[in-house]
Amino acid sequence: MPHVLITGATRGLGRALAGGFAARGWTVSGCGRDPAALAELTRRLPAPHRFLPCDVADPAAVEAFAAEILADPGPPDLLLNNAATINRSAPLWELEPAEFGTVVDVNLRGVFHLCRAFLPAMIERGSGVIVNFSSGWGRSTSPEVAPYCCTKWGIEGLTQALAQELPAGLAAVPLNPGIIDTDMLRSCFGEGAGSYPDAATWAESAVPFLAALGPEHNGQPLSAPGA
Repeated sequence: MPHVLITGATRGLGRALAGGFAARGWTVSGCGRDPAALAELTRRLPAPHRFLPCDVADPAAVEAFAAEILADPGPPDLLLNNAATINRSAPLWELEPAEFGTVVDVNLRGVFHLCRAFLPAMIERGSGVIVNFSSGWGRSTSPEVAPYCCTKWGIEGLTQALAQELPAGLAAVPLNPGIIDTDMLRSCFGEGAGSYPDAATWAESAVPFLAALGPEHNGQPLSAPGA
């Protein structure tokens, strides 16, 4: 049974991905920061699926999370670095340093922490795909979301450089998921976010697309269907 690991599994895209992969017969592991949401997801998707608390911005927490997952159910066949946050909409000079730092710590450092924690075991096994979620704002820009754009452009560069380092049998892919009606989008678009597909609808096409990724996609900047 293939194993997918999803960061940010309790909200938005992560939650929809978890349900979609479980329905296809995958073992799903995941993490999040909300204990109540983790408990609800565990009730909905019980063992062999496994969901644990973890702040991806905390390297010690990621190491502890990885130790538990690598012990059971083991290294993921597909690692989806989906956890992300966005700054409040404002010109760059009006943001506090802590606001900028939080976006960097979650969106960019968090991906590094997860790659560092799981890649050695995936390399030892000789297979696996890492998908680092980028954004349309990782390939373009808009005002008032400069920190978010910065991190997603960073994901593009980090992932393509990582792809050049990986041995045969593995792949790293930056993915633009497209525009989806999530809490994060509503923080920018307000009610206008409702004109875009919700996470569950998006996952209907995104899950089979992601499940089909393999070594031949290494280093390719990809977009989810419909993005």
